[in-house]
Amino acid sequence: MPHKMTITGSATGPLREYDRYVAFDMREKGSPSAPKGLKKSTFISYTVFVAKKAFNKTGLTKKSIMHEKILVQGEPTLDIPIDECPGEIGIICFQITVLPNKNEKEANESKDKKEAQKEVSKAQQEVAATKQEEKQEPVAKEAKPVQPEVNETPVQEKMAAPQKQQQPIQPKGTKDVVSFDDIIVPEAFLKTRPNPVKTEEVIEFVKRTGHLDKPLTIEKESKILKDGYRRYIVAKTVKMDKVPVVYE
Repeated sequence: MPHKMTITGSATGPLREYDRYVAFDMREKGSPSAPKGLKKSTFISYTVFVAKKAFNKTGLTKKSIMHEKILVQGEPTLDIPIDECPGEIGIICFQITVLPNKNEKEANESKDKKEAQKEVSKAQQEVAATKQEEKQEPVAKEAKPVQPEVNETPVQEKMAAPQKQQQPIQPKGTKDVVSFDDIIVPEAFLKTRPNPVKTEEVIEFVKRTGHLDKPLTIEKESKILKDGYRRYIVAKTVKMDKVPVVYE
């Protein structure tokens, strides 16, 4: 069977267009260590061949492909003429994904933190203003009937109670919660079938507790699944929007 490959990086040369497909060159750094007595590997060059229809869905252009970080999944080939395949290895692409830019991700996280700080500051100001009003009206409270104050307290407690219950519960060891649709499952996992008895036990656990028994293990940037395929199947079965994860 053909060997499946997954590589990440940016294009190292211009996009080349053909009749029904496009091609571009990539390279990936070799392993930092090698067995004693052997030379260390440096870089491996690839030429990636992608169907035009699949490439157009990514939103990449001739200019942006040189700057965006992408993930390519496919299989090697030796049947491409050398003038079309200058790389050491040719890859027939089955799936191509644009990975999130690190700077954009950090900017979004910084923006979310600032918005959260504003909301906390606003809530603190409202609490301080309420306490100040209570100090300024001691006489008015004595003149008014006690009954309205008694009625207000239970209502506030009832409004606060559901907010506490809405806090999500995650399994022990969870480092982050990500969208289920963002996770990429390698071909090797898709060819396996987890034990149906154990899978059903995990489904019953989720129905009983509302969360998975353990988080999934994924790569942080590429979101490729590394461990927990059974729990992935369970999350898909019970239609979870978000799943708990730890990073490899």
